[in-house]
Amino acid sequence: MKETVEHVDVLIVGAGLSGIGAACHLRRECPGRSVAILEARDAIGGTWDLFRYPGVRSDSDMYTLGYSFRPWNQAKAIADGPAIREYVRDTARRYRVDELVRFGHRVTGAEWSTADSRWTVRAQGPDGDVTLTCGFLFVCSGYYRYDQGYTPDLPGIDTFAGPVVHPQHWPEDLDYAGKRVVVIGSGATAVTLVPAMAGTAEHVTMLQRSPSYVLSLPEKDPLAEKLRGRVPDRFLYPLLRWKNVLGAQLLFQLSRRSPKLMKSLLRKGAMSLLPPGYDVDTHFAPSYDPWDQRLCFVPDGDLFKAVSAGQASIVTDTITGFTADGVTTASGEHLPADIVVTATGLNLLPVGGMTLTVDGDEVALGNSLAYKGMMLSGVPNFALTIGYTNASWTLKSDLVARYVCRLLNHMAARGHAVATPRPPVGTEATVPLVDLKSGYVLRSIDKLPKQGPAKPWRLHQNYPRDVVLMRYGPVDDDMDFRHAPATVLSGQTR
Repeated sequence: MKETVEHVDVLIVGAGLSGIGAACHLRRECPGRSVAILEARDAIGGTWDLFRYPGVRSDSDMYTLGYSFRPWNQAKAIADGPAIREYVRDTARRYRVDELVRFGHRVTGAEWSTADSRWTVRAQGPDGDVTLTCGFLFVCSGYYRYDQGYTPDLPGIDTFAGPVVHPQHWPEDLDYAGKRVVVIGSGATAVTLVPAMAGTAEHVTMLQRSPSYVLSLPEKDPLAEKLRGRVPDRFLYPLLRWKNVLGAQLLFQLSRRSPKLMKSLLRKGAMSLLPPGYDVDTHFAPSYDPWDQRLCFVPDGDLFKAVSAGQASIVTDTITGFTADGVTTASGEHLPADIVVTATGLNLLPVGGMTLTVDGDEVALGNSLAYKGMMLSGVPNFALTIGYTNASWTLKSDLVARYVCRLLNHMAARGHAVATPRPPVGTEATVPLVDLKSGYVLRSIDKLPKQGPAKPWRLHQNYPRDVVLMRYGPVDDDMDFRHAPATVLSGQTR
């Protein structure tokens, strides 16, 4: 007789924004299912608990980054990290899913057995190795590596006498008051750090090899400010959510269809917020088209204000070396620094780095096809959450969680135990699942699933279209359903 192992209907990996949202959806829509959440760290919040650097905030509006079932009701549409972290934790408490989280459990592998119609999941827990089984495995761990950020080869960095800090691991005791700070990077983290540190540091220099597109957005949504208290919340929140969804789609589609026009609009926007004669074309005009990489949003133009006030400056150049008190560039400039911040990006780690096997065969993620951007070809009873790149992460994670609930209820109503996406013969991979040209994506593009030419094997980074497909479309298209073997139904595998 086999050893008894704890079994749950649905096992969620990750207690961040996606994992807590998934558990709440399951509580609401599949109340009869048993659920557990394994979280590698010791707190709820995921990204919003990990990142503690100055100024950390959302790079999307909270009316779309917030959960569909729990409207964001604070004044700031672009919120700071601590407020988002508390929002996630409070949501977990309200739906009592905080009781489901097992902290300090890092999942290392999961094996599917067709004979048993279940996953065996192995994790490293606080007291040693842990094994659970589940009927459905739902990975909500994001797609980057939590324990290590990306730092490129920086020649001579050991020469620098001051602290070198990666934002992903910000020291609580770092004192930058009155110090000269060089922030290496040009992405969302860099444009957040620079204005946040500028008011306290002596001076902050953003050193970028190449620029990013930067767009100023209001920290508080003007429409929300006008209508709050005048329109009932049950009408106001969907209105704000869809207004921002459609606005983001318009921005993305304009970037794709008329990149020259979008470049011109972004350039004019930057020029209007910077001093006359500022070299916008060097520091804010990338060579690539808008949305080939993510746009960087700054609330109320805070980056432009810091530069205009002389508290911060931008240098676009390559690094040739370091001295004890600064950074040298290819143009011969020496940038004085007491602290260097390497805001140089992330390392991708799909499915939290765990191994997946199906009946003894390891799943090669890079060779698999993504079904509706959330399941994998030939992998039974499995879903993963990867959010949008051109809109709020939660818009996609909400759709995925609701689809999983629809799928589970569909299976229960028909007596199915197993659901496996299977592409039609001849379906070929055509594009990556994450369709961005950012460095962190390109460095690991071979590790990510691919997409096919048409639905349900292709999504288009378009939330309205995905709502139609995932919320109202069929759940049985290109899906192979099976009943559980008789031995499983009788409980003899336990």
